[in-house]
Amino acid sequence: MTVSDSDVAIIGMVCRFPGADSVDRFWDVLREGRETLTRYDDEQLLVAGVPAERLADPRYVKAGQTIPDVDLFDSELFQFTHDEAEILDPQHRIFLECALEALERAGYDPDRTEGHIGVYAGAGMNTYLLHNLGERYRGRVLRRPLPADAGQ
Repeated sequence: MTVSDSDVAIIGMVCRFPGADSVDRFWDVLREGRETLTRYDDEQLLVAGVPAERLADPRYVKAGQTIPDVDLFDSELFQFTHDEAEILDPQHRIFLECALEALERAGYDPDRTEGHIGVYAGAGMNTYLLHNLGERYRGRVLRRPLPADAGQ
C-alpha cells in the first residue's frame, strides 16, 4: 500500500442525532427504519411557550427532532464564559463536544502528537441566533462612526 501526503485516515467517529447518541445507535436507527420524531400535545407546547393561536393553525406541526442533554454543555472545559455559552447555538455546543469525543476515541492528544490532526465535520443552514436571540440583541449592534470623507 502506498501512502501519500493527501491521504486521510478516519480513526475516530462520533455523531449525535435524534434517537441516536452514538455511531452504533445511528446505524441501528437506519437499519431498523425507526422514526425518531417526537410528537407533542397542546399542553406540552403551551408550557414550552407556543402561543395558543399558533396551535390552532392546522399548518402548525406539533412535532420535532430533539437531542437530549443539550443543556449539559461544560462551558469551562471549552473555555467559554457563562454568557458566551448562553448565546452559543446548541448545535455548536454539540459540535464541540463531538469533536472532542472523536479525538478522545481516536486516542490522539493534539498537544502530544507529532503531525497534523484534524476533525472534519458537516452542518446545514442554521437559524438559531435569528430565531432565538434576534430580539434580545436587536438594536445592540455596535456601529463605528464613518470617517468624515466617507460620503464623498
